[in-house]
Amino acid sequence: MEMQNQSLPSTPMVTEAKKIMVLGGAGFIGSKLVKKLIDLGHEVIIYDRFYNFIESEKENYIFYLKKRLNDFCPKTKMVYGDIRDEANLLKALKDHQPEIIIHLAQIPLATVSNKMSSEALDININGMTSLIKAVGSVDFVKRLVYSSSSFVYGNFQYSPADENHPTNPIDVYGGTKLAGESIIKGFGTRFGIEYVIIRPSAVYGPTDANLRVSQIFIDNAFKSKELTLDGGGESCLDFTYVDDAAQGFVLAALSPKAKNQVFNITRGEGRTLKEFVEIIKKYFPDLKTTIKPADETRPKRGSLSITKAKEILGYEPKYSLEQGIDEYISYIKSIKASEAAGIKINL
Repeated sequence: MEMQNQSLPSTPMVTEAKKIMVLGGAGFIGSKLVKKLIDLGHEVIIYDRFYNFIESEKENYIFYLKKRLNDFCPKTKMVYGDIRDEANLLKALKDHQPEIIIHLAQIPLATVSNKMSSEALDININGMTSLIKAVGSVDFVKRLVYSSSSFVYGNFQYSPADENHPTNPIDVYGGTKLAGESIIKGFGTRFGIEYVIIRPSAVYGPTDANLRVSQIFIDNAFKSKELTLDGGGESCLDFTYVDDAAQGFVLAALSPKAKNQVFNITRGEGRTLKEFVEIIKKYFPDLKTTIKPADETRPKRGSLSITKAKEILGYEPKYSLEQGIDEYISYIKSIKASEAAGIKINL
């Protein structure tokens, strides 16, 4: 399989195509990542349960899932499977023999993880255990890329928080992510398998169906519904457009310099929820907001340092919050325009 004459900004030169398995590759970030890898000429295998944890979003999830899959079918192979199914996962590995595994098959939301703590522990921890056992029984996997979270830092002690910031998660979600980091580090070091740990933050953009705050705000804006700002909207997040996050994963998966490293992959800029809403109001000037007390169970965060990712990976995020919201809203508008052709979506 020869490499295509395509490249992505900041992507390291690759002399040959690699076989890469993306666990959770049909998901929000995973699907963008898969598309970028395919465009670079790599052979990609998706291992996915095709499941959405937000019951009210099932209809939207199915609609968006079809659009995600249309982006790369039939150029990729797909395996249906649960990360916790050790036998099925091992069979998939032996059948396809990937050199690189990118692990995103986890509960992707703090709110869901905290409400469904038993399932979060089962999927995020036992799923990781199944993966480690499977990888440990074969000899062809050279690198594991793990999707962690900025929630591992807990309440930020300083901002921008770099990768050396103390890790002190304050909820189930952050705890399971940090546990996954420890497992993959210990396993990789003991058995000589390269690992790369990615800590994203507040990822947003088209095809999200997980009711993250960014999706809630934009969906409600289209419905002319009032937006609720916790604590007056002063919470600060490092909002990261999904294409930038996916590009960071590509770089981490392919760069030799990423071996056994931890990277923040974000925009590198803290913005408040109030700022997010003010940008939306440029498109929906009549939008109204209300205020409720701040959620004290959420970690107090801010911007993250991406200096390490820039210097080692050549990572350069392309989308400011203004540009990302513009892309997101334009995408929703294009979907709504297609409703006249008989396509239905609950937006």
